[in-house]
Amino acid sequence: MEDVLDEVVSSEDLKKFERVYHEQLHVSGVTQKAQFEYAWCLVRSKYPADIRKGIVLLEDLYSNHGESGKRDCLYYLAIGNARIREYSKALSYVRAFLQVEPANEQVQQLERLIKKRMEKEGLYGIAVAGGVIIGVASVLGLGIAMAKKN
Repeated sequence: MEDVLDEVVSSEDLKKFERVYHEQLHVSGVTQKAQFEYAWCLVRSKYPADIRKGIVLLEDLYSNHGESGKRDCLYYLAIGNARIREYSKALSYVRAFLQVEPANEQVQQLERLIKKRMEKEGLYGIAVAGGVIIGVASVLGLGIAMAKKN
């Protein structure tokens, strides 16, 4: 399950679904299926700009189309937001999904994974900030000690 946030779409798949999406866009209008498949590829891209584009497409599908596919949109909205480190948004999509299907084990695992990443990155941020503070305090202490010597 952990690799769901690290899985990267192949460039061939992305190009294939992008081509279908753009062909439909210019000809007659995009089907829900084509938009979802393209968005699904985009949220699994290694590029944050692609992921954000996929999120926009999924949000559009979720908001403007019928009930069919809403649960899949919620799931991939959670994944996309987690991949760009928008963890609170990701968790809100997970919770919305769990409101409808509280026993869904796959989404429960995704929630645990997102919380684990938040915790890991939060502790990392605190460690970095703590190191900077210790470094500044050491420099100031050294400066004060040298000033007292003179």
